Amino acid sequence: MTEPLDDLVSLLDLEVIEQDIFRGSHLDETRQRVFGGQVAAQALVAAGRTVERGTVHSLHSFFLRPGDPQIPILYEVDRIRDGRSFTTRRVVAIQHGKAIFNLQCSFHVEELGLDHEIPIPLVPDPESLPTVEERLKDVRGIWEGFFERPRPIDQRFIGDLPWIHSETAAPDTHQQLWFRADGVLPDDALLHAAVVTYASDMTLYDSILNRHRISWDDGHVMGASLDHCMWFHRRFRADSWLLFDQESPTASGARGLARGLVFSREGDLVASVVQEGLLRIGDRPK
Repeated sequence: MTEPLDDLVSLLDLEVIEQDIFRGSHLDETRQRVFGGQVAAQALVAAGRTVERGTVHSLHSFFLRPGDPQIPILYEVDRIRDGRSFTTRRVVAIQHGKAIFNLQCSFHVEELGLDHEIPIPLVPDPESLPTVEERLKDVRGIWEGFFERPRPIDQRFIGDLPWIHSETAAPDTHQQLWFRADGVLPDDALLHAAVVTYASDMTLYDSILNRHRISWDDGHVMGASLDHCMWFHRRFRADSWLLFDQESPTASGARGLARGLVFSREGDLVASVVQEGLLRIGDRPK
């Protein structure tokens, strides 16, 4: 396991404070706010630590307030229901005495049933694509040095990077990338689900901006994730290549919707993701 991935695994190994109460730390205390994917992943781990049967099949969450990276986050788990097939948990993340995030998730025991899926898109193999670090090594400006520090998720974008647009290119209706944990993870289904939850929030919002060829460094964009929902369909490993096929079907009223499908390299549809984001556009600089 690489050092950045080892740090992420440690980040997801929450401290037990009391029964159904956990505490999470941060990887980067220099950020203005806590990365939403981290909060969602930690909340999922907190819920999973109280479940004895089944694996997570869905989560539905809301970002309520920006997280403060200078202090830990407390996660309080409410054991809503323990059924024979399904187990439901509600988690509230708290800082400064206020809820900053809440999540409801469901766990399902393995059962047999109908099986169908749409096919994986035809895309280049991940090994044929450069890393983000390689593509940004000669870039100047806001992104200079941003990816110089090793990161726990290896990303290989197909087409333009979501933060750097060609002046003449048409808006992108789809955003695609391969991703995986940058190292080997333990055989823990909850950990693999948490890592994919973490990674899924790294790029999904960008598919809204891509429809308008807008970048974060334009100087007039104010955006934030409002919610994050996931459905886990089949078993997968977060340390194997996964294709994330993303699009934004609509934006209006200062909100945009993004959705994505996650495929294993073998072609199985393993997860679906939907997110709504706040998107306020000010006057563009002259």
